[in-house]
Amino acid sequence: MAVEQGQARRGPGRPRQEHVTGAVLDAVVALVAEHGMGALTMDAVAARAGVSKPAVYRRWPTKQDLVIAAAESRIGPLTVPDMGDFRAELRAVLTARMEAYRRPGVDRLLAGVIGASAEEGAVREAFHAYTQRVTSETRHVLERGIARGDVRADADLAAATTLIASSLVFRMVAEQRMPDEALVESVAELIGRAVSV
Repeated sequence: MAVEQGQARRGPGRPRQEHVTGAVLDAVVALVAEHGMGALTMDAVAARAGVSKPAVYRRWPTKQDLVIAAAESRIGPLTVPDMGDFRAELRAVLTARMEAYRRPGVDRLLAGVIGASAEEGAVREAFHAYTQRVTSETRHVLERGIARGDVRADADLAAATTLIASSLVFRMVAEQRMPDEALVESVAELIGRAVSV
């Protein structure tokens, strides 16, 4: 019997319970939003999600893995279409991030990710890989601008990516103010002036 397009064949064994993943990541965000990172234990997450602790550990062997996964579930990679204009695409990136950051619990979650990255025993490479994934579209927008000719070929893409990504996070985590449209517009204008042809 042919398998319809879009369907995957299942191997032997129990089907993976994908709802567990969503329930656990939602539980992490809820616990952090309500009680801060101090409340985040594997026991508390499993209880809040209504799953077994082994089910959590099978997917995320460490609390660091779990925190990164929860953050990525709320602030993961995004895709911005070619709008023919670097500044328009930059505004799209910043607006998408602003909207994600304004969701309940995300401010505390991101503060927790930053704090966890500095803890003893933290695997720095895991945090670096996460930030690379989250900022990949920003780099792509800059690279596309260079190819199109509206971003300077000598622009420091690493520095520009850091400035774009960190501006909203710093406003939210360090300044304790939610990023808004005015900040998005200011950052887009400042970065646009710095790197545009």
